[in-house]
Amino acid sequence: MPLPRSLPAAALAALLCALTPAIRADSAAASTIVLAHDFMFAPAELTVPAGSTVTWTNKDDEPHTVVGDGGLFRSGALDTGESFSFRFAQPGTYRYACSIHPRMTGTIVVK
Repeated sequence: MPLPRSLPAAALAALLCALTPAIRADSAAASTIVLAHDFMFAPAELTVPAGSTVTWTNKDDEPHTVVGDGGLFRSGALDTGESFSFRFAQPGTYRYACSIHPRMTGTIVVK
């Protein structure tokens, strides 16, 4: 949608701020990145197409792991800024947790 040229800068800034949460929500839904942050996985549930690679990145100051319930995937301890990736070839629901902090859980749904 084109914006009128006469739109004041303050109005343009307000419009962009109002649209930013919607843009971020759409981007997060399509993302294949999961963050370990504040002792949670975010997003806690992620839906991806078969063949997608999901990357978990630790943004906490404490180490975390990513361990699939069925043992299909398992990272080592990830320090701050480190990542682990896994390619989900088959459709299904894959639950995982941090073996160091078991209350940290997540789910990958592969379509």
